[in-house]
Order: sequence, then C-alpha cells, then structure tokens
Amino acid sequence: MSEPRTETAAQLPITTDPARPAARTWAVLLAACAGQFLVVLDVSVVNVALPSMRADLGLSAVGLQWVLNAYSIAFAGFMLLGGRAADLFGRKRMFLVGLGLFTAASVAGGLAVEGWQLLAARAVQGLGAAVLAPATLTIVTAAVPPGPARTRAIGTWSAVGAGGGAAGGLVGGVLTDLLSWRWVLLINVPVGVLVIVGAALWIRESRTEGGRRLDLPGAVLVTAGLAAVAYGIVQTEEAGWGEAATLLPLLGGVALLAAFVAVEARTDAPLMPLKVFRSRAVSAANVSMLVNGSASFAMWFFMTVYAQNVLGYTPLEAGLALVPSSVSVIVGSKLAPKLMVTTGARNLAVIGTLIAATGFGWQSLMDAHGTYATTILGPGILMMLGIGLTITPLASLATQGAAPGDAGLVSGLINTSRTMGGALGLAALSTVAASRMAGGTGPEALTAGYALAFRTGSGILLAGAVLMLLWLPRRAEA
Repeated sequence: MSEPRTETAAQLPITTDPARPAARTWAVLLAACAGQFLVVLDVSVVNVALPSMRADLGLSAVGLQWVLNAYSIAFAGFMLLGGRAADLFGRKRMFLVGLGLFTAASVAGGLAVEGWQLLAARAVQGLGAAVLAPATLTIVTAAVPPGPARTRAIGTWSAVGAGGGAAGGLVGGVLTDLLSWRWVLLINVPVGVLVIVGAALWIRESRTEGGRRLDLPGAVLVTAGLAAVAYGIVQTEEAGWGEAATLLPLLGGVALLAAFVAVEARTDAPLMPLKVFRSRAVSAANVSMLVNGSASFAMWFFMTVYAQNVLGYTPLEAGLALVPSSVSVIVGSKLAPKLMVTTGARNLAVIGTLIAATGFGWQSLMDAHGTYATTILGPGILMMLGIGLTITPLASLATQGAAPGDAGLVSGLINTSRTMGGALGLAALSTVAASRMAGGTGPEALTAGYALAFRTGSGILLAGAVLMLLWLPRRAEA
C-alpha cells in the first residue's frame, strides 16, 4: 500500500468558503465528533452497571472502583503522548489506531468472564481513548479554515463531548435494565466500526512536516507522572489525603513531572515544547479548563447518587431525570459560537462559569425530601448550560494560540486538563462530602454531604471566573 499523502492543515482543500463548510467537511466533523463522543461516554456509562458487574464477576468493592479508575488513569496518563503522536505520525492514522484499539478492548470487556479481564480491557480502552481524543479536535480544526465556520465546528465538537459525558447515566441505565451490563461496553463495537469506516473514507491525512522522532524519555516521564498523580487522587477516596497510600504516588508523580519539564527544556525534539506555554491563550485556557472540569465532572456523580441514594430513583429513572441537563449542555455548546461573536471568547467563558456557579449554589440548597423541579431539574439545567457555554471558548482560545505543528499537542493538553481536573475535583469533593456525612448513611446525612460538595464546587467556579477574567486574553492570539 502506498504511503498516504501528507498535508498540513493549511493545505487541505476541503472548503472554498470559510464561512460555510462543504458537505464533505461536515462528514469529517461527524466522524471526529463520534469518536470523541464514545471516549467521553465511557468515562461515566459504566457507573449504573457496577452492581451487575459485581454480581456476575464477583468483584470486590475495590475491584469495582478500578473498573472506573483503570480507564481514567490510562486516559489521562497517555493523552500527551497521543497528542504528539498525532502530530508526528498523522492525525488520521492515530485516530484510526486509537479507535480500533478502543473498539477491540470494548469487545474484550463485554465478553469478560473474570474480574481481571474486565479491568485489563478498561485500561486498554483508556489507552485507545488517549490516542484517539487529541486527534479529534485537531481533525476538526484542520478541516475548517479559521473564522466563524471553525468556531461553529469547535462548538459542535464541544457539544458532542459534553453530551457524551452527560448521556452516560441514561445510556448505561437503559442498556443495563433492558439487556445486561455487558452492553454498556459492547454498544461501542458497532458504533466504532461505523466510525472507522467513515473516517477511513472521509478524513484526509495531515501531520507536522519534518522527521518522525518521538521523545521517548519525555513520553515515559510524563505518562508515568500523570498516571501516578491520577492514582494518588483516586486513593483519596479510600485512604484520605494524609495517608502514605495517597501521598507517595502524589509526591512521586510530581517528582516525575518535574523531571519531565527538566528533560523537555534540554532535548532537541521535545514531546511537549515548553514554548507553547509562552502563549497566554494556551496557558490560561488549560488552567481554566482544569478548574472548570474539576467541578463539572463531579456534578454528574453527585446528581446521580443523590437521585438514587436519597430520592430513591432507579438507575433508569436517574438517567431520565438528567436528560434536561444533558440537553442544556449541548444547547450551551451550540449557542457559544454565536455568542462569541458579540461577547468575545474570554467574556463568554466568564459568563458561562458564573451561570454554572449559580446552578451549583442552587443545587447546594437540596434537602432529603426535595421535589424534582427544584432539586434536579432547575439547578441541573443552569449548571450544564453554563458549562456548555464555557467549554467552546476555552477550546477555541487554546487551539488558536498554538502553532500549526503543535495542534495535536495542544489538543492533547486541553483534553488532559479537563480529564485531570475532573479526577482531582471528584476526589476532593468526595472527601468534602464524606467529612460532612461523618459516617452517616441516612438520607439527611447523605444530603448534607452532597450539598456541601455542591457549595464547594460553586466556590471553585467563582474562583475560576476571576482567574479567567484576569488571565485569559481579550482577543484570540494569531
């Protein structure tokens, strides 16, 4: 087979009108966004299936925790490596490799007969997601020239990604109740195959011009460092923040990341050129995304457990209850490109964060006998509308502030920031909730803990809004 033609993003002759992408371009966006939807969906889709997995495979409580953590740690740990590999070896190629690995691991997980097989499959799923996810945003930005059309395309990508996270509870509840827990994994297979075929037909190859040297020492250090930090964060749920089981991996991860920065400053072909952080847009957008993600990921978890553990909803009912919130995050992401024209990216990110903080504050007023309209529907819509309005301008600022050759890297960075922020925020807010519950398991104790978690999340978002206002650039950088 002949080598695929190598083109830079600027050379892709996909559309002639920057304001109105051609039909082929939207086919490319469909394939890229479908891949992003799958990898984000699998962060949360297994939550409601955990009891069934435990009954079938005999998993312990710790084993159930690792059904979630094996995926998230591999996802976060390999993201930067996946982003740089997309730049060097081709965005289309790495998209197909990542999606193929993800789909194959979904088959293995869905057919698992032992607990360790399921955990191994989830880890490989996370690796495939880390290779795939950075390529999705790069493919989107490469397919559409800069301007209104690209902003709308990024809005679509943001909406699909947010919708994937939002839909996890509903999809998992429907599949588990109607079929079995195995289908929360097996459903990825037919969708993955269709997306692979579409991507092979529609997406054109692009990569950074030049050699194919990959910074292996940097890749090992950053992957091990991020994985160690993620593992340490996960341990807080069981051991607390002050125990050796938490502190050792956290401190070890920080040391590895410090070594990574030292290596990157000296190597000729770094995995992550430190110069990308000279761009104010890239640095500020990534920190803002981390702060934003730390609250938004936790929202879905606490809303789901509140609905089931306090209000007595079934998994399917809990998923259905969050449908309006899921719709609102998609609506916010789709409105964002239009609003950015009049408000500017920075101002819209601040406004969206303030709306989300208001929703978190409202949710913190929940009680053990609350009604659906006032304790789930109203605050959920506000929280997710605000998050949807925020994601698109932050992703747009980060990618516009990067050089063409670093597009995959910056995409990996913004995805890593969001994923790591979500892991850190969920662990921190879970600790806050547990401290307030003080071992209580009744509805009143649980509600008090969840309410404090939402109140803390509101404070985090308010601090994030101030950070964005002071740090994000007023105008997009060239």
